[in-house]
Amino acid sequence: MLTLIWGSSFILMKKGLVVFSSGEVGALRMAIACLSLLPFAIQHLRAVAPDKWKYLAGAGMLGNFIPAFLFAYAETRLASGLAGVLNSLTALFTLLIGAMLFRQPITWMRMLGIVVGFIGTVVLIFSGNGSTDLDNKYFGLYIVLATVCYGASVNIIKHRLQGTKPIIISSLAMLLVGPLALGYLFTTEVTYKLQHIPGAWEAFMYIAILAVVGTAMALVLFNKLIHISTTLFASSTTYLIPIVALMWGVLDGETIQLWHYVGMVVILAGVYIVNRAK
Repeated sequence: MLTLIWGSSFILMKKGLVVFSSGEVGALRMAIACLSLLPFAIQHLRAVAPDKWKYLAGAGMLGNFIPAFLFAYAETRLASGLAGVLNSLTALFTLLIGAMLFRQPITWMRMLGIVVGFIGTVVLIFSGNGSTDLDNKYFGLYIVLATVCYGASVNIIKHRLQGTKPIIISSLAMLLVGPLALGYLFTTEVTYKLQHIPGAWEAFMYIAILAVVGTAMALVLFNKLIHISTTLFASSTTYLIPIVALMWGVLDGETIQLWHYVGMVVILAGVYIVNRAK
């Protein structure tokens, strides 16, 4: 379910960017997701110990707020299918951050997988021809940064919020970052665009689906997965996401070059090694 939902999120961002800026897409996504989870947040306000709120804020910022803007900005110049492929780096950064900050064991085989994954990233980002394409490819680095944030968030949830119900983590984390998104929206032209720009409501609908299904609902499912499995297994949902993302991209007329496929295969090989290594 997570693979299908998140694999479709990249094309939804692309459709939203037809009318709205990357900042507006990111803020709308966070604000709508926050509002959809607000009843649960209000219900569970007192269900979390005071010392856990800083971890909820960390999970909200690193797992939702910052990546929402980074992904939207990257997709202003990067094909949605390639964005989905780069998202698979989440599994590698989850392992690396777990080892560096949370004392999780890491074997030489898993280190090999991380290295292979990064080689694939370099191939994917820096492949292609033409000066315009050269400018575009650097936007993949924003997605790499977003996957670093995701990796940190997964470890925070697993190691600092273990035992807290997924719906509580999801709703309260969004409650902490949602007001920031709403505040930002007041500085944008979202209202004007909805009233005067043709196709704005259609673009808004795509963003709303992304927010409610691809953020709010998927967040609850993902947090549940983290609690019933390992951080590595949970982050390995990104292993199949590229297939769904690329499928949507091709159906939408995106052109994927040979070296892009090579980079994708190398990245997925790295993720496979990391997940299979003992």
